[in-house]
Amino acid sequence: MAKEPISRATQQFLAGSPFKLWIGGQWLPAGDGGTFRSYNPSDGVCLAELASAGSADVDRAVVAARGAFEGPWGQAGLAKREECLNRLGDLITAHNDELAELESLDDGKPISTTRAIDAWVAAGLAHHFAGWPSKIAGYTPSVGAQDHFVYTRREPLGVAAIVIPWNYPLIHSVQKMSPALACGNAVILKPAQWASLPLIRLAELIQEAGFPDGTVNILTGPGPVIGAALAAHPGINKIQFTGSTTVGRSIVQASAGNLKRLALELGSKAPNIIFADADLDSAIAGAFEAGFGFSGQSCVAGARLFVQEPIYARVVERLAGLARAARIGDAMDVSTEIGPIIHKTQADAIMAYIEGGIAQGATLVCGGRRLTEGPYTGGNYIEPTILTGVRDDMTVAREEIFGPVVPIFSFATEDEVIARANDTSYGLAAGIWTRDVARAHRVAAAVKAGTVWVNTYDRFDAAAPFGGFKGSGYGRDNGHEVIDAYTEAKAVWVSLK
Repeated sequence: MAKEPISRATQQFLAGSPFKLWIGGQWLPAGDGGTFRSYNPSDGVCLAELASAGSADVDRAVVAARGAFEGPWGQAGLAKREECLNRLGDLITAHNDELAELESLDDGKPISTTRAIDAWVAAGLAHHFAGWPSKIAGYTPSVGAQDHFVYTRREPLGVAAIVIPWNYPLIHSVQKMSPALACGNAVILKPAQWASLPLIRLAELIQEAGFPDGTVNILTGPGPVIGAALAAHPGINKIQFTGSTTVGRSIVQASAGNLKRLALELGSKAPNIIFADADLDSAIAGAFEAGFGFSGQSCVAGARLFVQEPIYARVVERLAGLARAARIGDAMDVSTEIGPIIHKTQADAIMAYIEGGIAQGATLVCGGRRLTEGPYTGGNYIEPTILTGVRDDMTVAREEIFGPVVPIFSFATEDEVIARANDTSYGLAAGIWTRDVARAHRVAAAVKAGTVWVNTYDRFDAAAPFGGFKGSGYGRDNGHEVIDAYTEAKAVWVSLK
């Protein structure tokens, strides 16, 4: 493996460790002085020490955020919101390489991906939602009382708490934060403990972009402690959360006391369906990226691959060939295709799923090994793994693995695969590969998922809503739906008598 040297800018940033909490425009230590360490999943080396927030720090952040909402940010004009968001997008673009390095070092995503996608997408999200403040408007409904004039207003909610996972820290944070800010809300951002460093750097850019102190606050530390305090806090008006279904349920329960708004993007077990008439070159390449991109650590990973019987053997053979040939390595190596798993705990869980699947009768086609020696020493590496002979009721077919594991199922008919694709508690995303236009539309309508890709996979845009059905949560990111969700609708009645 030939790792790229870390840039001078990234070295200078990391030299600033230990890092503090960003509250009210100041870098503050945790109230109880607690800290934790962040480790590089590629080699196990400690990257930095960070403050570990507690419930008292949540209280401080709420006070700061509410002060900004009721003060300078809430009173700022539409032009100020647009200016700050556009400036933030420009700064993310200008620091693309540095942010990409921090993300690859912190969560193990290959540098070729973070440079080409993550920071650029984050910048684009900020720029997109910068165009919204002047477009948020009410309307004049026609009412039966002729002696009254009625109009509506869309007003910000207040303080929004945003809790994100470790797999896309830059994209998730800007995707959720930008519309909240565009609508005039203040924000408390809780990064995942395993991938906080890019967002510490983002806080510095937020300050440089000109947002008033307290408009955005960032609390690093343990999810259960901070998340529970955010969910229960009466000073927070909404929680926008991406993470596991189990944690999502706990947030719902904790938020019940003050009935705050929730938007939850939760677990997934996305079906990816290849019909016999599909363009196999595109479908197989797409299935590989869907299942093994970022080592399968994606909420929309194509984690159940259904292949129609006439082409099943060919697809298994070719996909296994791609998996065996994939270059596994350090995230900072530009030739790496499959990087490390985020954390040893996660790697342990993935291996338990693989071993459990084989014990239940699945056939291991390729992969299935943990790599621990030579260039992989100290890191968390697992080979891309393909299983066949998997029944729909097996654990590996039903539970979210969040790793480089793809079970492949055969099917005979369209009706059969629709029923099996929907036989899950989840409904976040799905893929369909076919040349038959009518079939594509039929199956897209029948599959119960918030996003369905046809002859493509893992595509997003700030203009298109994204969210789940069933156990994958409710509420949406992106699209005009997220603007509606970050505002309250108020009806104003004016007597004309």
